[in-house]
Amino acid sequence: MSVDALLPGDEPGPEAYRTHIRELEARLEESEETLAAIRRGDFDAVVVEGPNHERLVYTLENADRPYRVLIEQIQEGAFTLGTDGALLYCNRRLADMLGEPQERLIGRALRDFVQGDTDLDHLVRKAMISPVRGEVELRRAAGTESATFLSLSRFERQGDEPLLCGILSDLTEQRRNMRALAEAHDRLQSESVERERVEEALRQSQKLEAVGQLTGGVAHDFNNLLTVIKSSTDLLKRPDLSEVRRQRYVEAISDTVDRAAKLTGQLLAFARRQALRPEVFEVGASLRAVAEMLDSVTGARITVDAQIPDQPCHIRADLSQFETALINMAVNARDAMGGEGTLTLRLHGGRPMPAIRGHAGSRSTFAAVSLSDTGIGIAPEVLPRIFEPFFTTKDIGKGTGLGLSQVFGFAKQSGGDVDVSSEAGSGTTFTLYLPQVEHGPEKADDAPREERGSEGVSLCVLVVEDNVEVGRFATQILEDLGHHTVWATNAEDALVELERIPFRFDAVFSDVVMPGMGGIALARELEQRLPGLPVVLTSGYSHVLAEEGVHGFDLIQKPYSVEQLSQVLRKSVGKRRRAAGRAKL
Repeated sequence: MSVDALLPGDEPGPEAYRTHIRELEARLEESEETLAAIRRGDFDAVVVEGPNHERLVYTLENADRPYRVLIEQIQEGAFTLGTDGALLYCNRRLADMLGEPQERLIGRALRDFVQGDTDLDHLVRKAMISPVRGEVELRRAAGTESATFLSLSRFERQGDEPLLCGILSDLTEQRRNMRALAEAHDRLQSESVERERVEEALRQSQKLEAVGQLTGGVAHDFNNLLTVIKSSTDLLKRPDLSEVRRQRYVEAISDTVDRAAKLTGQLLAFARRQALRPEVFEVGASLRAVAEMLDSVTGARITVDAQIPDQPCHIRADLSQFETALINMAVNARDAMGGEGTLTLRLHGGRPMPAIRGHAGSRSTFAAVSLSDTGIGIAPEVLPRIFEPFFTTKDIGKGTGLGLSQVFGFAKQSGGDVDVSSEAGSGTTFTLYLPQVEHGPEKADDAPREERGSEGVSLCVLVVEDNVEVGRFATQILEDLGHHTVWATNAEDALVELERIPFRFDAVFSDVVMPGMGGIALARELEQRLPGLPVVLTSGYSHVLAEEGVHGFDLIQKPYSVEQLSQVLRKSVGKRRRAAGRAKL
């Protein structure tokens, strides 16, 4: 009984469903057997009863019609070959590819349409064993050529010789697209080269502009300083000059030299070429000390609010340059607030450094020191230029444009960076990121001050200086301090002096930049030969010091005063003597 035979409202049971499924399976099996019989040629036609009791006639033609329609409609050339390579069938797409009508292609050898060195007969023999795939060039009836991809495979037939079934795919459009892609790639390469050339020209232009601005700023400031020095020296030559005025001009020269040294120091800081003296210190304590000092720098109408956590936070940096950077940012904030407002100092430890101005950040641990003001803010068009040397929006005489340059250079050379955020009318925040260290500095021994051990003692000092004027003044200063000197104009001569009488000298005072062996190389050599001999280095600028540091040697920057040289020399000699005393114990 069929499920359809149930009366309306009757609920079919499981047995009814099973019966219906068996009927469908029997009908499907009968249909498959009938179709197979037709294809074998056992019958010319088969008549069966349809689901509505109609008569259905199946022939070979209408049984295979859906497959024939599919083959005729596909966009690849389909064909069958005999074992001799002759075409037994081809669809309309293959006829279009070869430029011939379908009826004229049947019986012709496919090799007649294959161009070039391809041996189609060899491919036919090979395809009888295993499928073959590869590219071939077809020659059309009109003489044109086209690249195609050929696929051949064996087709078995019962009682008859096997055939080869094949597909030819036209690669013309693909080749056209590949050529277009190659041309586009070449254009992009050419445009990339041109863009790099333009960018390089722009960078060179920007460098020249920066050099011009830097040169102009340096020339302006140094000419002002030289004017003071020149005028003071001319006035000092007057025979009738009073003692009071003589002292005034001498102090003016001394102050001007200090300002010139500070100016070069700021330029080197911006260029990241200064010789830093990194040390580990607790940044919170230093920040509190600077906050107390800022009251005198910013004025009474500016409130300094230091928000510093109690938990210690240690960084490794040049303490002097760190404090200078804070003061430079504070002075900038003071001017932005017009001398009235609130300056907030904050410290946050254990922070990663974010990406700043297109530079990648870092997941390492940094201490973030920020200064926020309640000033007028910085205009968006000005913000990208605030770290440029000599760039300032202040009135003439109100600023040099080097304060923030020093902050930028110090931060970058210390392994950190400085970020700025500002909104017009709402104030500005500068955040200084410096590498944080886990442990604090080691406690120093409770020893007397270094210079006390050698104060008032006459030393024999080997001076190594290639500049005649500087060497003459250095030896004169040391002799005026009561020391004996021997002057060598290069490191090689200095080593000869030391070899002649090894224990003659109490200290070596050497320039860093000299022809031949430099001061650092000399100090290292002496550390090997005479490890107990103190070495004091001096330099106006050295790229080696800027990149590698002082390597543990004492350093005094040019220009130096008599008192500075005396203190550094006493410190170095006293330190070596204490070290020698501990070694004896």
